[in-house]
Amino acid sequence: MIWKLATAFLCATHLALGVLPDAAPAGPGWNSVVLQVIQSMPEDGGYSVSSAASRLLGEAIRLSPGGLAIDAAHAEPSYCSGATFLVFAGVCQRLAREGHLALPNEVLTALLVTGQRDGEGIWGRWNANGPGTARLFHELELGKNFTDWDEARRGDFMKIFWTNEIGARERGHSVVFMGTESEAGVDYVRFWSSNKPRGYSEKRVPRRSVAFAIFSRLETPANLSRFPRIAPRDAFLASMLTARSTPAEVREKCGM
Repeated sequence: MIWKLATAFLCATHLALGVLPDAAPAGPGWNSVVLQVIQSMPEDGGYSVSSAASRLLGEAIRLSPGGLAIDAAHAEPSYCSGATFLVFAGVCQRLAREGHLALPNEVLTALLVTGQRDGEGIWGRWNANGPGTARLFHELELGKNFTDWDEARRGDFMKIFWTNEIGARERGHSVVFMGTESEAGVDYVRFWSSNKPRGYSEKRVPRRSVAFAIFSRLETPANLSRFPRIAPRDAFLASMLTARSTPAEVREKCGM
């Protein structure tokens, strides 16, 4: 999310909807589909924020006569917000293929990454500093945003802030929450994303290293069809390139 690049995605094998067999159940909503898409993602591939990575990510998602066509393996190396956006787009692709979601061409085109700046369009919102994903979820009513760790479930999208800075000076990470665990008296948080240095992978860090976190749960993906009715550019997210925000403002802007 700190890095302003492009995104890409996967053309995955068809998997039945369900919960990962070797872990705790996913949360409500479409979390099980999020987890299935992650299972279908490539592994590793390296982490990079270079212009070459941006170009590859942009090339990896396109429109075809059947809808979204995505090749995540082309999008290597990768970076965090691109990886999570790939999962989001992949959930849309899967639901459409299985008859659960129908999106007009205007919205499908809006899911492409074409160099949108922070706050612009779908990708520009997702990739923005601050609460990009949560702000998009709130604008389109795609699902609920929250900060209570006790509510978090596997398959929730998550924005991690490593410090108390939100916006221009933030150090953040866009991930999919995969659970918590304790070892030797230390509490850990597990997540999937594009992580340094491996790229697409699961990782865990001490929970105490997370200063602030926002969870976003996909519940009503059909509301993506509302996208043409919202502003082309979100001024709040665009301002996060140079401005600073607070947890209280983030909660207000994201409907929490």
